[in-house]
Amino acid sequence: MLMFIPTLDAKIVGKVIADIRNEKGISQEVLSGLADIGRTHLSAIERGERKPTLETLYRISCALGMKMSDIVKLIENRLN
Repeated sequence: MLMFIPTLDAKIVGKVIADIRNEKGISQEVLSGLADIGRTHLSAIERGERKPTLETLYRISCALGMKMSDIVKLIENRLN
């Protein structure tokens, strides 16, 4: 019996982060500075070219003034 193992869609992760950032009126430059990650790294995450590590997602969530679990819930909602 084969089991379907879902994968995490990097484009959805990036879209959620970009949507939150835009709703808060924060530029990529500012968010990347607050999260202490490179702007090009953040841009690649938002475009779905890279998946953030837990550490990076935690930094982004703190910089956005949110709990990481709330961002994960938003991602999960879009995956379904």
